[in-house]
Amino acid sequence: MASIIKREWYTIAIFGMVVLASIFPLKGEPAELFSTATNLAIALLFFLHGARLSRDVVIAGMIHWRLHLFVLATTFVIFPILGLIVVAVPGLMTPALATGVLFLCVVPSTVQSSIAFTSIAEGNVPAAICSASASNILGMFLTPLLVGLLFHTQGNGGFSVDALKGILLQLLAPFILGQVLQPVLSCWLGRHKALTQIVDRGSILMVVYGAFSEAVIGGLWHKLSALDLTAVVIIDVILLAAILCFTYYVSGWFGFRRADRITIAFCGSKKSLASGAPMANVIFAGQDVGSIVLPLMIFHQIQLMVCAVLARRFASSTRHPSHQDRKAAA
Repeated sequence: MASIIKREWYTIAIFGMVVLASIFPLKGEPAELFSTATNLAIALLFFLHGARLSRDVVIAGMIHWRLHLFVLATTFVIFPILGLIVVAVPGLMTPALATGVLFLCVVPSTVQSSIAFTSIAEGNVPAAICSASASNILGMFLTPLLVGLLFHTQGNGGFSVDALKGILLQLLAPFILGQVLQPVLSCWLGRHKALTQIVDRGSILMVVYGAFSEAVIGGLWHKLSALDLTAVVIIDVILLAAILCFTYYVSGWFGFRRADRITIAFCGSKKSLASGAPMANVIFAGQDVGSIVLPLMIFHQIQLMVCAVLARRFASSTRHPSHQDRKAAA
């Protein structure tokens, strides 16, 4: 038991955040303070990535257009196709939950956790930063457009200046500042690699606790039956498993290196609750927004837990590659 806890402590910690939020959800002023602290932790994470990465590596990540195209196609084409297949099954879910599953499939990728898990798994971090950020920025246009095409909804998600400012100020600005200070800080950070790992893992735990606290305060456990919850969980698990297999193995068939395949798997499989929930409030105004957002909310928690395990296993296999892994990396 002790060995299992030691090996899977991070997965246990993420599940612990869900349990803690269910028992002691943050609300009011403490929730606002915790949200501010989480945003600062995320900004610090991007600053450290910027300060740690050399300019040549960052430029290489930016120009990796095949990887970015693969991730965007997965997020905004393959995912919606899978969603249409799922909701076409009659009697599987209530209409609101079916709408929620389809909405989940058109939401952009996460930024923070995609990059953090890519870093933990020793994937291509610069490419992950560029790809996940591009997904979020383009998602402000593509998600409302896809909702209009798939749902024929009256609302208009439109372009959110506040969301764009949030990405620029919280993510891009700290990264650029880190790049400016990279010549000064890179050696020091090289001697203190644990600092980046602590911020990577800590920021994800904070995101999980904050997001699930908000869901619990909103009456998560009172809005649906056990059968509905079970159906949504199973569908979310199937969607995640399908897209993880698609991103990792199909990218291998396209000739991507192992580090790039890890990046594609994490960036292409994620769905952003932070971006999706505000969009849903505008696009589905006057409808059962709580039920519509629920599949995304559950998927968000599942993806964090599953990817925590995958990131650790990817990192372990990178340090101790099997014969098959060495052939794939060659």
